[in-house]
Amino acid sequence: MAVNPVQKTVLERMLKDTIIGGKHTAIENLKKGFPKHMRGEVEDEVHKLIKIGFILPKPTSYGMQVSLNPRMIEEIKKILGV
Repeated sequence: MAVNPVQKTVLERMLKDTIIGGKHTAIENLKKGFPKHMRGEVEDEVHKLIKIGFILPKPTSYGMQVSLNPRMIEEIKKILGV
């Protein structure tokens, strides 16, 4: 499975920060570090990663949270070349 550069950056950042399984973060936090004109695209790419199954959504009372799917970590590492 191929991922585009934005998806790769999001996956790398989440893996580096070990946002896996029970540890989650807001989608808004994943947009940080990207240029302002790309933030909408970043959110779209996160939703695509959710559909693929690399990222798990966690709806909360304070907004949508996301984390890496622990069952897909090995595949994610292969894609990222880690």
